[in-house]
Amino acid sequence: MSAATKQARELAVVNCGQLVTLAGSPGPRTGAALRELAIIKDGATLIRDGRIDRVGSYADIKPLMRPETQVVDAAGRVVTPGFVDAHTHLVFGGNRADEFEQRIAGKTYQEIAAAGGGIQSTVAKTRAASEEQLLSSAQMRLQWMRRSGTTTLEAKSGYGLSLKDELKTLAVLRRLHQEGPQQIVSTVLAAHTVPAEYREKRADYLSLVIDEILPAVAAQESAQYCDAFCDEHAFTLAETRTVFARAKQLGFGLRLHAEQFHADGGAALAAEFGAVTADHLESTQPASFAALRAAGVQPVLLPASVFCIGHHRYPDARGMIAAGLAPVLATDFNPGSSPTTSLPFVMSLACVSMRMLPSESLTAVTVNAACSLGLGNEIGSLEAGKRADVLIHEFNDYREIAYFVAAMAEPRVFIRGDEVL
Repeated sequence: MSAATKQARELAVVNCGQLVTLAGSPGPRTGAALRELAIIKDGATLIRDGRIDRVGSYADIKPLMRPETQVVDAAGRVVTPGFVDAHTHLVFGGNRADEFEQRIAGKTYQEIAAAGGGIQSTVAKTRAASEEQLLSSAQMRLQWMRRSGTTTLEAKSGYGLSLKDELKTLAVLRRLHQEGPQQIVSTVLAAHTVPAEYREKRADYLSLVIDEILPAVAAQESAQYCDAFCDEHAFTLAETRTVFARAKQLGFGLRLHAEQFHADGGAALAAEFGAVTADHLESTQPASFAALRAAGVQPVLLPASVFCIGHHRYPDARGMIAAGLAPVLATDFNPGSSPTTSLPFVMSLACVSMRMLPSESLTAVTVNAACSLGLGNEIGSLEAGKRADVLIHEFNDYREIAYFVAAMAEPRVFIRGDEVL
């Protein structure tokens, strides 16, 4: 029997200085519950067949271990659930390092987009790339994510913006999910922006999305969610409403890029349609928080995109928490506005720039992120029956994960009980 097979059958992680289980209610956490991490000191967890069998103190777990149990010594370090990145743009051609330089020299994100850069630049590169080329580059990015502790992620299309190229992107995501080890939840984002060839024919592109792309994706079952970018340089409220109505009819869950640059009603639209998430929300006003809460919409906050484009208006995380919302933190990894794959870096930004506590930031990349993907019963906490996605960090206190900003620490990563890093 190979070591990997034996490990997958039975594994015990012991000598956990802080076993951060996040055990508790099955739904997304709000208010004071965001800070309740259910830490077990000198903890241990028993893993059988890729799932967590027991969690407790070492004294509780030791009698359950058998001679053939593979023992992993956490050396007194922090052990947490695997991180869940609930908003990424994983698959794209090329990169936009040239635009990074332009922004440093003083051009705004909008000015670059108006000159043919931005999303349109990546669309051209993505269309020119083969499926195999896109697969290869995305595999490398998944390794970057894995080194930071990401074991599950959501990933969007949106750089193809044609029937063929949107399906090509989603085919790459399907292959990546099947290859593993990370789980990938796919989202169709054909309503990302209007491609250059439809600039004077917006209605025709909207028809393409509604009448061809979304039905084809639904028929292939290649995406669970539909997203749209509701913004003055992307899709209007009226256009987004049309996309959402069709997506809902086809059975997609809904996610929305909302109010990144302007408070234009995107948050209210997400609430109106009962979207699973409203993402960005940098410009959202407190008056919208109650509607989001009433509709059960989780805010997905993306502070790295604020940082990377040189803006200073971060989402009002403290106001959202006070209003009873269940925040998620995600990287928004993409080639333009947020070229980072590190959730620990995002946690640091959330603490420093949005005044989230380290405990709240950890909940936002585990339990709450898992719930935003419909996976709250499967991942996000270390509890019996859940998938054994486990991180052994190079730290002795969970607060250090966010405290050591952009540290090169790499956790030991276990997915379904198998050590993958």
